[in-house]
This record gives sequence, C-alpha cells and structure tokens, in this order.
Amino acid sequence: MTLVLAALMQQPAAPPAPPPGPAALAVGAVAPDFALPGATRYGTLKNPVRLSDYKGKTVVLAFFFKARTKG
Repeated sequence: MTLVLAALMQQPAAPPAPPPGPAALAVGAVAPDFALPGATRYGTLKNPVRLSDYKGKTVVLAFFFKARTKG
C-alpha cells in the first residue's frame, strides 16, 4: 500500500524545454531578410517573396492561419 501511495504522490516530470529560438526584435529595429512562398487568390507564386524586395517601402505582414483550410 505504501508503494502505491508514493507513486501517486510523485508529480510527473515536466516536458523538456524547447530549444531557444531567435531573440525577439525590439520595436523599431530593422527586421532581418527572409523569404516566404508568395500566394494570390489564384495560387502560389513561382518565386518566393523576400523582404529585401521591398527595401525602403512600408511592409505590413499579416498571417491568416485558416486561409485555404476547411476551418
């Protein structure tokens, strides 16, 4: 009986922490260049869209996580 109670009293081990990612950018900092697959309402673009393509312009990046899904 004591063995069963001891097992119940132990808390499960916490899952391992994820590896550290890149540090968050400060407000007003210059974003690093990156590329993403581009898409329009007609499908994906042939070439990726790069942030550096819009250097000197205002860029608003929006994510629509349910776009093109059944949700």
